[in-house]
Amino acid sequence: MKPLHPSRRALVLFSGGQDSATCLAWALDRFAFVETVGFDYGQRNKVELQCRQTLREKLCQQFPHWAQRLGTDHVLDASVLAQIGGSAMTESITIAMQEDGLPNTFVPGRNLLFFTLAGALAYRRGLDTLVGGMSETDFSGYPDCRDNTLKALQVALSLGIERPLTVDTPLMWLDKADTWELAHKLGSDALVNLIREDSHTCYQNERETLHDWGYGCGHCPACELRAKGYGDWSQRG
Repeated sequence: MKPLHPSRRALVLFSGGQDSATCLAWALDRFAFVETVGFDYGQRNKVELQCRQTLREKLCQQFPHWAQRLGTDHVLDASVLAQIGGSAMTESITIAMQEDGLPNTFVPGRNLLFFTLAGALAYRRGLDTLVGGMSETDFSGYPDCRDNTLKALQVALSLGIERPLTVDTPLMWLDKADTWELAHKLGSDALVNLIREDSHTCYQNERETLHDWGYGCGHCPACELRAKGYGDWSQRG
């Protein structure tokens, strides 16, 4: 199968979670060449980072037509975000809403930093598109997941490196049920099962219990969102 963009080269922001795994499959289906980048920022859910290589390897094994398009993986140190502190994603504090109306899982500046680092890496690697799994439909109120934020970043990054750089967000207007549906369209049951079993979203790092929707504690906001999306998608028949 030929890619839809035979001359384009993409860098996928790949955390090891459901959304970024779906985006990696989406990019492999469309672009001639794809690399991946992950970020270690002192996050509590380190399991995500550990899942990344397993997902890459199994994608290549189960979808050999994508394997030839998948290039190097990179992991960049973004631990400065942990040094800033104050987030339930980087500290052992209870998940709750803040006075400003945002959940304390929000890490201010995270996606801004991630895309800046990814843009610099793309420049060095000769890649022209950044792919991220941000969604304004299921975005937990995070302002750096909004479409306007990422459109502004695309302009700033392109100006900053003096070459066109596209920011693609294929999940921007999809909810979690739609994201499961997209995975099924891209790779049928095989891709859905791969994402279900080998990606990780749970904020609590729980990987002992395999639910219908995947591993997780089943109680944190990430698990609840993922479970609801899977249930809604399953009911579509």
